[in-house]
Amino acid sequence: MPLLGNLEVAVMERLWTESEWTAKALHDCMGVERGISLNTVQSTLERLHRKQLVKRRKQGHAFRYSPKVCRDELVAAYMRDMLGRLGGDPAASIAAFVESAEGMDEATIERLEAVLNRRRQEESR
Repeated sequence: MPLLGNLEVAVMERLWTESEWTAKALHDCMGVERGISLNTVQSTLERLHRKQLVKRRKQGHAFRYSPKVCRDELVAAYMRDMLGRLGGDPAASIAAFVESAEGMDEATIERLEAVLNRRRQEESR
């Protein structure tokens, strides 16, 4: 999994909120508050494209960028990568992660249970 810097994560968050963005629109949205130039936004989008996390299409003289992966897919890939590198029992590692998630509300716990139940049903088929 390619490592992402803070700006790359912030750009991905924006890309996940709307279907497509130009570098100019992203800069207008987040450049001033972060104190970054349009060139920095363009470079960040180019890095994300090379990392195969965003796709782009040419429109006029500019590219329009959209996410190639959804947030959940990216998080799952990072977790699989981390669990693989740490070794040991994946179930114990995931259980430790859940135990460490302080402040988890009831809705989140119910969502986790629903995902686990869905996986059980898929594997029993």
